[in-house]
Amino acid sequence: MATPAQWLAGARPRTLPAALAPVLVGTGVAAALDGFRLSAALLALVVALALQVAVNYANDYSDGTRGTDADRVGPMRLVGSGAASPRAVLVAAALSFAVAAVAGLALAALSSWWLVAVGAVCILAAWTYTGGPIPYGYRALGEVFVFVFFGLVAVVGTTYVQTGTLPGLAFAVAVPVGLLIVAILVVNNLRDIEGDARVGKRTLAVLLGDRATRLAFAGCFVVALLVVVAVGIERPWVLLTLLAVPLGVPPVRTVLSGGRGPALIAALAGTGRLTLVTGVLLGAGLALSG
Repeated sequence: MATPAQWLAGARPRTLPAALAPVLVGTGVAAALDGFRLSAALLALVVALALQVAVNYANDYSDGTRGTDADRVGPMRLVGSGAASPRAVLVAAALSFAVAAVAGLALAALSSWWLVAVGAVCILAAWTYTGGPIPYGYRALGEVFVFVFFGLVAVVGTTYVQTGTLPGLAFAVAVPVGLLIVAILVVNNLRDIEGDARVGKRTLAVLLGDRATRLAFAGCFVVALLVVVAVGIERPWVLLTLLAVPLGVPPVRTVLSGGRGPALIAALAGTGRLTLVTGVLLGAGLALSG
């Protein structure tokens, strides 16, 4: 039976900035438009965190039962390591999805019932990343779906549940957030590239190869920075986000210098920190620009 510490590790807390940052930025847009609603923002945060934990447990279950987690460098896998049974991890994923669904229903009641359909699609996308008969994470599509759901849907959705609008500003600032979250997945898959290739898991990293994947990782940072600067031309307070740039230097240096194994685990953690701080600063800058 897995210990509480192992269950926490299996939830992969280093990926939680991918849930926090979009909500912070979407809330910053709402504040800039004088539409901030605390209750809706908190519910959106619960949905985002629960979905992130759910997808982590679901990936653990799916990869573990497929046998693709037998030899990994990163954080422990509950099923792959034998610390927890597949059924127990599946139940943990289901409970996390249930928390997200309940909070999502409350959000729909506060804003619009069509959000139920959006939530259902999000849950389906989270499960089929590595689960189901045709997991898209095994077909080099993970980064696309991460950008769409953790970037565009999460940021714009957070703004919508508070303001009832779909402003262009929300779509614009969703781009750097989505790209940084994509970078988290890219460095994660770079770390696992050899093991994934051996078991036939065709991630984008496997498809592109080592060198191109490292360049794509750095490219996510560069494009995210350029978009922030572009938005900052009209809303100067957004340029506060540039204070986070130094946090991106160590992971980019590690990745571009050919770091492997434990070095990429540190780069993953650094990218997570950068994503979170970017979310805080970008959200604050947007709120101050209102």
